[in-house]
This record gives sequence, C-alpha cells and structure tokens, in this order.
Amino acid sequence: MYQTLEIEGRGRIATLWMNRPEVFNAFDERLVADLAAACRELDVDPSVRVVVLAGRGRHFCAGADLHWMKRASESSCEENLADARRFAGMLRTLAELRKPTVARVQGFALGGGTGLAAACDMAVAADDAVFATSEVKFGIIPSAIGPYVLRAFGPRQARRYFQSGERIPAARALAIGLVDEVVPAAELDARVGELADCLVGGGPTAQQAAKDLVRAIAGGPRDDALGAETARRTARRRATDEAKEGVAAFLEQRQPRWLP
Repeated sequence: MYQTLEIEGRGRIATLWMNRPEVFNAFDERLVADLAAACRELDVDPSVRVVVLAGRGRHFCAGADLHWMKRASESSCEENLADARRFAGMLRTLAELRKPTVARVQGFALGGGTGLAAACDMAVAADDAVFATSEVKFGIIPSAIGPYVLRAFGPRQARRYFQSGERIPAARALAIGLVDEVVPAAELDARVGELADCLVGGGPTAQQAAKDLVRAIAGGPRDDALGAETARRTARRRATDEAKEGVAAFLEQRQPRWLP
C-alpha cells in the first residue's frame, strides 16, 4: 500500500518501517504522506495495541531529502506553507496516536529524524545513534519539530541545540531526556520488543487516558484546580468497564480480558 513504508506485525505490535535505506530514510513528500496515512490506519486498527517506528538500514532517519529541500528552496511562499503544514500535520498525527508509540533509533536521527523520535511517546536508542536539530546549518529553523523536541528536553537545551545544530550522541541524548534508554546496537531489537510487550499489558483506554492526562497537566500550576481535575479523571476511570475488569482480574489472579 505504501511506497516508502513497510508495516510488520508481531501479535498486537505493529512496526512501522521507514523504507528508504538508500537515502538513510530521509524525508520527501511521499514519505511524509505515507507516514501520516499509516499512522491514521494503525490508530483505528483494533488488532494493534502498540506502534513501533523504525528505519530500515543503517540509519533511523537522516532528516530532509536534499532533493526535497532544493524543490522547497525554489517554491513560492504559499507552496512552502502548504508543504510545511503537511509535515507538521504528520508529526501531530504521530504524537496524538491513541496507542503507545516507541521510536527504535539507530545511526542518524537528524533534523526531522530527531523530531520523529521526540514525537513518539518513548524512544530507545542504540549506542551508535546520533541526533541533531541541524536546521540552522541550512539557514532554516526546526519549527515543525520544535514542539516535540522542546517537550522532550526542555527550553534550556532547545536554545542551545536549535542554534548550534551540533550533533548529540546517544549518551548525551539520554542525559538530556531526548531518549529514554540507550542499549548496545546488538540489543536494540530485543529491548524494543520487551518494552512493546510490556505496553501490551496495559488497558487500552487507560493508556489513552494516561496520554490525555499528561497533556492536561504538563507544565501547569499545582493548585486546587489541578487537584479537582485529577480527582475527576480518577473517578471517571474507576467507573469504566475496563477499570472494573482490571481490578477483577487482579483479585481473581487471572489475565484481564484485553490480553490475547
């Protein structure tokens, strides 16, 4: 179905493989459109519980395809605006997936590749992974990926790396919060698989509600209004059939019905 992607299933886990290894999975118009469509497809597929985003070959994603960048430099402002909106829309579709998302990162994750990793709920990187918000080196800015990278490592680091464009090795990416784990390259698939298997164990609508909770409370004041809102969310979840099933399964020492 997709020119630039492959979707590989393992049980309730779908791995969305970017499949342009000859150009290090760099973005062009087709890859942007395919990623957006595939994310929408997986979001409504009831057989899929977890989505892993990965790149075929040596590198996760080396950012923008140079031919795409050249076309953009020769396009009108209106054409560039439409192109940028499509790219931003794809990132938002990935970031707002109702299911847990895991970035599996090896090699280069530059520019938009850093944005993809940051847009996922969590990221596991091989120890050879290298990140960068390198847009300034081309006279542009990491605007579309900015909200997701900023969410990952905060404004202080954003001010540095958005301006310097310097490479961020895996160990540094872990230290500043851009990724959650770093493992030897030979162990990357096993660790991503373990994490995905763990995520399958959670209640699907509870995981959606957990994402909504983080969006609602991140960066907000710890005041009475926040306490009232979190109390309402707790009460609503306790009344759901999924919560009742989860508690019953625990008390009866059995698997909840949402597991296969």
